Amino acid sequence: MINTRKVIGRRKLRFENFADALREAEMLAAAEQAGTLRSLGNWTLGQAIGHIAFWADAPFDGYPDMPPLPWLLRVVVTLFKKPILNRGVPAGGKIPSVPGGTFGIDVLPTDEAIARLHRAFHRLAVKQPTQPNPVFGVMSHADWIKLNLRHAELHLGFFVPS
Repeated sequence: MINTRKVIGRRKLRFENFADALREAEMLAAAEQAGTLRSLGNWTLGQAIGHIAFWADAPFDGYPDMPPLPWLLRVVVTLFKKPILNRGVPAGGKIPSVPGGTFGIDVLPTDEAIARLHRAFHRLAVKQPTQPNPVFGVMSHADWIKLNLRHAELHLGFFVPS
């Protein structure tokens, strides 16, 4: 198992909108199809894209049962909300007591994952999520979009086309 906090060579991506993220995912899928994609992490491209889509859908469809974050961790994470939304999600984070450290990591064919991502990002672009974020609570629509763009930057950065 690769410690993703220590990965060297991860690409630093910056998406201004969902179209940027979708273009990147499709470019990576084309590289995968051509056999020229290298993964620096533990997941397949389909898993990573499906995971991004899962978390974009969760504030509409409902979050999985998660153990509550300890109050001190909630306070600390809340202090990092602006840096996360503006600079990015740190690599290697895990949800305590969850096998695999997160949800939405089913192995998926890449084309199915991209279709899910298109649907999820379209819905998030046009509609305000209805449920609070389990870490940050109630967020503005603009902040939901930023959070999902930063999340996509993190995971897609682990794939290197050549």
